[in-house]
Amino acid sequence: MTVAITGATGQLGRLAIAKLKTLLPETEIVALARSPEKVDSGVAARAFDYDRPETLAAALQGIDRLLLISSSEVGKRTAQHEAVIAAAKAAGVGEIVYTSLLHADRSPLSLAGEHVETEALLAASGIPHVILRNGWYAENYTGAIPAALQHGALIGAAGAGRISGAARADYAEAAAVVLAESGHAGKTYELAADTAWTLADLAAELSRQSGREIPYVNLSETDYAAALVKAGLPDWLSAAIAGWDVGASQGALYDDGKQLSALIGRPTTALADVVRAAL
Repeated sequence: MTVAITGATGQLGRLAIAKLKTLLPETEIVALARSPEKVDSGVAARAFDYDRPETLAAALQGIDRLLLISSSEVGKRTAQHEAVIAAAKAAGVGEIVYTSLLHADRSPLSLAGEHVETEALLAASGIPHVILRNGWYAENYTGAIPAALQHGALIGAAGAGRISGAARADYAEAAAVVLAESGHAGKTYELAADTAWTLADLAAELSRQSGREIPYVNLSETDYAAALVKAGLPDWLSAAIAGWDVGASQGALYDDGKQLSALIGRPTTALADVVRAAL
């Protein structure tokens, strides 16, 4: 069996390949990347550019299972994913594993639409597939730690919303397990951390480990977006991040099904460990 991973030079792709190397022989793993020369995982690499659909089927020749890591280009994802799915069908790929969004079918987050559309494309393709609905990466929030330490406060607009955010490595491990094993086709997994936390919890953990008092300051959606713009983020991204926080306040990032830990056979990474790694 030969498995391939798109986005192989990205953060999730690199972690998935590293875990796959412990589950499968390296000769059975193919890294697909826009710049294959940047693949440094020791496995075979092929050029794979979502925006060059005419080249994708050739790159997927001989691939039995494909991990389709969702594109990072919001607004272009559906078209890019459609091209990959069509190429996979033309190349005879036997199974696709797709990284979607937690509770995509009912999520209020602006990101959900393209994931729902991609899930529909997979269903229409006739290719056996697995949907991994990934929850929020804890790193989405720990990335704010440097600014929180600099300014003496962690800011956001998530209120007391509970966030079931797991470490990116946990999601990568789940993807690797599903790629390496049989019996997952046709399933949709809602993947999230075992224990949910709030941004106030994150601030408290950061305070404990840094030895400084770092409170969580909750802002309105408008004020949070404005603060992100002031920090140098583009207007559209600032508005999107603030909107996702509001979604979190409404429960969009919460799940207690523990399907992620069941897949990887261990508890998900604790918030304290994620903060320690970030520091």
